[in-house]
Amino acid sequence: MQTDSTILELRQAVNAVNLELLTKLNERAALVAQIGARQTELSMAHFDPKRESEMLELLVSANAGPFSQGTVKQLFKEIFKASLDLEEKQDKPKLKYSRKAHPENTTVTVVRGDISVTFGGAHKVLIAGPCSIESAEQMDATAAFVKSQGVTLMRGGAYKPRTSPYGFQGLGVAGLEIGSSAARKHGLLFVAEVMDTRDVEIAAQHADMLQVGTRNAQNFALLKAVGQAGKPVLLKRGMSSTIEEWLLTAEYILAEGNDRIVLCERGIRTFEKWTRNTLDLSAVAVAKLETHLPVIVDVTHAAGRTDILTPLAKAALAVGADGVHIEVHPDPATALSDNQQQLDFSAFERFIADMGNVWG
Repeated sequence: MQTDSTILELRQAVNAVNLELLTKLNERAALVAQIGARQTELSMAHFDPKRESEMLELLVSANAGPFSQGTVKQLFKEIFKASLDLEEKQDKPKLKYSRKAHPENTTVTVVRGDISVTFGGAHKVLIAGPCSIESAEQMDATAAFVKSQGVTLMRGGAYKPRTSPYGFQGLGVAGLEIGSSAARKHGLLFVAEVMDTRDVEIAAQHADMLQVGTRNAQNFALLKAVGQAGKPVLLKRGMSSTIEEWLLTAEYILAEGNDRIVLCERGIRTFEKWTRNTLDLSAVAVAKLETHLPVIVDVTHAAGRTDILTPLAKAALAVGADGVHIEVHPDPATALSDNQQQLDFSAFERFIADMGNVWG
């Protein structure tokens, strides 16, 4: 069916008006961007409800139809919203964690003397050790064992955030001394969690890498203090944090001038009861795309059980993780914390055998 010539002419006129509207909208956007830049310089808010109300009143009073007053308001509110989004996007700084600011992968090396391990390099990294540091004998036995299995970086908790205030809270500074001593004796590096800004300095004296745990993932004062400590940081995702919130915790550390950060996905809290947490492997893939920082996976805290650690670790590496964090204890049955999720030495040997030669 042939289109009516009058309709064709009117459509061409509409096209011309569309192009004119587009030109004017872009002119408006350029002016708004200039206003937004000046507001940023003056530390002013971008959204001014009074100004928006005045503009709408002016438009409504000038409206001669055929659009109703309500339609005019609705149309221009969308234009105002798009303009505000443009201002805020322009004002948003380039985040240091983002590949837009740093396209190339960052490698993080933990080093002491002639001992070193690198995250984000050619090889995958395995961190292993007990949940809590309980005694010198326990740590000496664990250090000797994990060293024999090819581990270079040993973990151990000196400060333990517990759900119950009556649970074992860790040995504190004594635990740091025990863990550091065992690591040095057996030629290992040592990573330990720090929970309080007051403990950062002493923890940095003993640990080769500082860990910020899930319960402190948005302790911003602690993040700043850890960023200033001059040590590599193992940064766990908050148990209820979105991926964006997780990456922004890294931004706090980066903003202090410390780019030696290893992100650690450790499972998030969901409705699931068969595992301690729900391992979010999609977060690993997204983090590898969005950030230049190395990413590892804590399979122990994700699972809360020992019988699925190997498949979770394999899945983590398959999705692009730079390493795995796992807990091992000489006698998990007598462990003072999280005894159901820690591997004993025999089980850890089987884990190493099942994983194959993937560790650096």
